[in-house]
Amino acid sequence: MSRRVKRALFVALALLAAAGFAALGVWQVERRAWKLDLIARVEGRVHAAPVSLAGLEADPHAHEYRRVVATGKFLPDRETLVQALTERGAGFWVLTPLRTAQGIVLVNRGFVPSERRDPASRAQPKGPVTVTGLLRVSEPGGQLLRANDPAQGRWYSRDVAAIARARGIGPVAPYFIDVDAAPNPGGYPIGGLTVVAFRNSHLVYALTWFGLAALCLGGAVLLLRMREAE
Repeated sequence: MSRRVKRALFVALALLAAAGFAALGVWQVERRAWKLDLIARVEGRVHAAPVSLAGLEADPHAHEYRRVVATGKFLPDRETLVQALTERGAGFWVLTPLRTAQGIVLVNRGFVPSERRDPASRAQPKGPVTVTGLLRVSEPGGQLLRANDPAQGRWYSRDVAAIARARGIGPVAPYFIDVDAAPNPGGYPIGGLTVVAFRNSHLVYALTWFGLAALCLGGAVLLLRMREAE
């Protein structure tokens, strides 16, 4: 293969790589726009006035992180502990079914440290209650490398359907509620620990891909000039 043919082949490869990198850069720009829109929508939901649960079960993903309010009666004998790692350290989320006029919904009443995992160590809710918090979608399956084990009562994610089956609750809403920071009697569980944060590194990725595209174009131009100089 002659040097001219080899050089032409390298130019073609450089141009193809530049086009691919540029396409990836454009994709990251589009992803950034989508992420910024998502952040704006979630911020609006988080700070909006709470709404009732009526009708939200149709598409919970469209209402994730929306502030909601629900009134009903807790079923504390059916609570489930889900392992948690929070700003207060390791412990458990306390998920308790709430029977409302719309049906049963799981409520994450907040965080408890390991020494408070026994329900007898905490005050239990009695009578009708009204809770306010953020609507969250179910977290099926578990976590990376740690699958939920209903038979052993080991929960690593807030899998609404699986918890309902394991606890014999019956039909439940396809979401759960993360309660706000309103204090519970006795101080536990501790609510208001929902982390609302979205990683947004798309601009860095876009600049990286566009930079690689520019390098490939520069290489192609250099090869073309070398051919003209021969």
